[in-house]
Amino acid sequence: MSTPSGFDELIHPATRLSVVALLAAAEWADFPFLRDSLSLSDSALSKQLSTLEEAGYLEIRKEGGGRKRRTKVRLTSLGRTAFEGHVAALRAIVEGAGPTAAPAATGPEAAAATASDTQQRPHHAKAGR
Repeated sequence: MSTPSGFDELIHPATRLSVVALLAAAEWADFPFLRDSLSLSDSALSKQLSTLEEAGYLEIRKEGGGRKRRTKVRLTSLGRTAFEGHVAALRAIVEGAGPTAAPAATGPEAAAATASDTQQRPHHAKAGR
């Protein structure tokens, strides 16, 4: 199976995908909100944000100064388009990976197969007796 159009290797790692998914639902997000929501250290989140910013997927603003300095982050239109394309590619992969439906068996062969399956499955006693 080939990789569907829109699959984005940059967004795909779980941490980056989580960052982008959170930002897709907000206009702007504060650094502490992202850090706490994703259970990341400051340095781990900073690294992921820098990578996404370098790709043009994020805009990062630093407001204020000193101890009151705040970092705010948002998806750019390029980042939003990349995220939506990646999600669509993941859906295509999932939908294409389902089992091939075999025609339903009927008649004596189906009954024999069902009986055989039942006999091969172990029966476990219920807990709490």
